[in-house]
Amino acid sequence: MTPDGCTEHPTRPVALVGAGPGSPDLITVRGLRLLRAADVVAYDALIHPELLAEVRPDAERVYAGKRGYCVGSTLQETINDVLVDRARQGLAVVRLKGGDPCVFGRGGEEAEYLAERGVPFEIVPGVTTAVGACAAANIPLTHRDAGQAVALVTGHFDPDSADCTLDWAGLARMSNVVIYMGLRHLPRIAAKLVAAGMPPDTPAAVVERATLPDMRVVDAELATLADRAADAGVTAPAVIVVGECVRFRHRLTELAAAAATI
Repeated sequence: MTPDGCTEHPTRPVALVGAGPGSPDLITVRGLRLLRAADVVAYDALIHPELLAEVRPDAERVYAGKRGYCVGSTLQETINDVLVDRARQGLAVVRLKGGDPCVFGRGGEEAEYLAERGVPFEIVPGVTTAVGACAAANIPLTHRDAGQAVALVTGHFDPDSADCTLDWAGLARMSNVVIYMGLRHLPRIAAKLVAAGMPPDTPAAVVERATLPDMRVVDAELATLADRAADAGVTAPAVIVVGECVRFRHRLTELAAAAATI
């Protein structure tokens, strides 16, 4: 009991759950179990409606979408306060995040915020967009004949701004690069990579709405990818893949089609 006679609720752990790259059936078994048992679900903008349908009808749903450059995005401070407040009320809280919580998902920041305020947390991994998008597009991200390394980077910042600290020369030497949140800056990203030494004919692709029924893939050489994507009307959410791994996409797609006819 508290001094004022009210019942004190023990603080419950907050589960930072990765929902996967888009398709609702790509969440982990553990993530789905926690989602179904939650009293409160704070969910991202791109969470599939079918996944939200798994939330109990009596549970509180808190929109926590952060859409870059868009009016109506939820402030991170607001999200943090909701997580702490509900956990201290003794409620089972799930922070449902697209992809993986700790791959460009601010999962680490939210975990730090919770821990600093005495709120326990659990991080439940999810299929990150780079892996999900490449699998759905028949792009073998780590094919042995396509290099020995993969870089995952954010394209959120203007490549010409001080906020962007990417090592373009280092990226230009990488076998394969996956760029999150970079569609807005694709022309400048491509130009930066080419200027840093990446061959302009490097295979590249944009995967739009990865793993969903209306997924689209636009591929081209790096130097022309931005124009091809613009001509196709590609919009976010989309991920950019650059490197030799993209070269295998058409072969695998053709082999899969041929195998289906046998």
